[in-house]
Amino acid sequence: MILYIHGFASSGLGAKAETVREYFGEEAFAPSLPYVPDLAMDTLIQIAEQADRRREPLYLIGSSLGGFYALYLAERFDCKAVLVNPSTRPWETLAAHTGEGTNYYDGARFEWTPQHVERLRKYRVPALSHPEKILLMLQTGDEVLDYRLALEELKGAQTLLEEGGDHSFRGFEKHLPRIEAFFRSGLSEKHPSFRA
Repeated sequence: MILYIHGFASSGLGAKAETVREYFGEEAFAPSLPYVPDLAMDTLIQIAEQADRRREPLYLIGSSLGGFYALYLAERFDCKAVLVNPSTRPWETLAAHTGEGTNYYDGARFEWTPQHVERLRKYRVPALSHPEKILLMLQTGDEVLDYRLALEELKGAQTLLEEGGDHSFRGFEKHLPRIEAFFRSGLSEKHPSFRA
């Protein structure tokens, strides 16, 4: 299973999610998550546990806040993760967004509270146990997050750093073959490919 985890106030029907589904086909799953951190993480853990019970390899792609969640899951389930312009301190960056929020995809309104912000801290990964299982994708033109924080906090991870771009990671689709190669590296003969 390739699990795509969207960012704050986004959706499993967003552009990157659709791109991942189109590329990986039925192996890809991109759920729309609750905005409440504990509910979102509970949903993701249940999905990961289902894959584990089926003895199905799990691979993660997370964007922005989804990258933060993906890192936690990668540590907990010992799997590979691709982090796309990830948030590494969302309790700091999302503190400025408390109050009424709007989902970027469908316009739905929600209430983002200081309690939600504080709950994010419990999912922080203080250090990478297996940096070789993390592919960090950053663009220096990210207008939302300072890419240098991710570089500093995720030392040892495989890193793709591009000049320019933006928070959405412009040109994401052209990197999907590299993401697939990263996931595929080290696969056993039992799981030779993602696409039938």
